Amino acid sequence: MPQLFPIAAITDEFSPDLEAAARSMAEVGMTAAELRMVFGKNIIDLTNEELDRAMSILSNRGFKIISIASPLLKCVLPDAPVVDKRFQQDVFASAHTYEDQPRLTERAFEIAKRTGANILRVFSYWRTVEPEKCFDRVVAALGSLAERAAKHDVIIGLENEQACNIATAAETARVLAAVSHPHLKVVWDPCNALVSGENPFPDGYRLLPISRIVHVHAKDCFVEGPTPRFGPFGECGIDWKGQIEALRADGYKGFISLETHWPGPGGDKHKGSMICGRNLKALVAA
Repeated sequence: MPQLFPIAAITDEFSPDLEAAARSMAEVGMTAAELRMVFGKNIIDLTNEELDRAMSILSNRGFKIISIASPLLKCVLPDAPVVDKRFQQDVFASAHTYEDQPRLTERAFEIAKRTGANILRVFSYWRTVEPEKCFDRVVAALGSLAERAAKHDVIIGLENEQACNIATAAETARVLAAVSHPHLKVVWDPCNALVSGENPFPDGYRLLPISRIVHVHAKDCFVEGPTPRFGPFGECGIDWKGQIEALRADGYKGFISLETHWPGPGGDKHKGSMICGRNLKALVAA
């Protein structure tokens, strides 16, 4: 059956075992992968030999690596307002500091080149109680990354993340206006915007220039205060049918990539990802 969009996933959402994840993703009908946690390590900490092994596993299943789901700028910004403790800070085995960022950045570009990924996902420092006071420094960091990315023919994909200073579509749109560089784009995550108190679709989405959306993350939840309750994709608090149709109508050409987060029925994360993957495939069916 033809699809409106190709679909992908962050592999560790299916299984920490990359071979098992690739097998399940292929069964769902996915054709590409994002790398975040592989062989028990954050992608940024893998050796070249481990990267080559991961690439071989995915290539044997016909997968393309489209994004390095790095932890860049997921750290405390020094001399900034205090961090907002309401939001869970997921680090995925990569609890690095501000001082580590130059080294991590260098390695992230090396990994993107080695794997052929054209998107390098980044963030905007842990969210403070006054995120607007961090805006100029976030803009400076993202502008610098975009300049470097241009030399590597890679796109910097800023993910709107509730635990970081740029969390909503409104905040993201402001960053895009401040950094008009063609190598800075957005990894649009409607669920993260919902958790941040925004109505992601249609309200938030309509603030974003479609030409600056390079990638879309798919997960779903209900929100109870700052705490999300994740569930089956397409069955919770986001109008994913409407969002996907709007992306089609607006000419979006990228992937929609599963980032399940739901622990799954009875705590079976793999089963949960299979359910979400099949729901995603059904929603992108033309």
